[in-house]
Amino acid sequence: MNKVILMGRLTRDPEVRYSAGNNSMAVARYTLAVDRRFRRDGENNADFIGCVAFGKSAEFAEKYLRQGTKIIVTGRIQTGSYTNRDGQKVYTTDVVVEDQEFAESKAAASESGMMRQSAPSPMAASPMPSPAQASSADGFMNIPDGIDEELPFN
Repeated sequence: MNKVILMGRLTRDPEVRYSAGNNSMAVARYTLAVDRRFRRDGENNADFIGCVAFGKSAEFAEKYLRQGTKIIVTGRIQTGSYTNRDGQKVYTTDVVVEDQEFAESKAAASESGMMRQSAPSPMAASPMPSPAQASSADGFMNIPDGIDEELPFN
């Protein structure tokens, strides 16, 4: 089975082209920065994964996706190769997008500084922290120190 699920942020706006001919089809290419789960020496590490979407998915990417947008992509890995102008063989690996959706709301994106909002959010005045405020920057809840010994899997 060849199935991939990724969550990450676009490194730049999607590059969209249209195929030639009577039945023109949109083809969108973008790169996702996917954070690695484990950090070495406190550094953030990410993998940069190329994605390609066709047809309606490509049109969706062109219309709604922008640099910094956090999305979830499902698809399949596809490998290929070509010979470049220098005569060297180049190997490629891309995720062919089957489905893509937003991984955060516009409000959450604006709280993390990814989008600008003209008016302050009504939730900002509430005395109780929202789940977004109680979580870390990657959208997951902070886990207290020392809880590792209580987890059944370790």
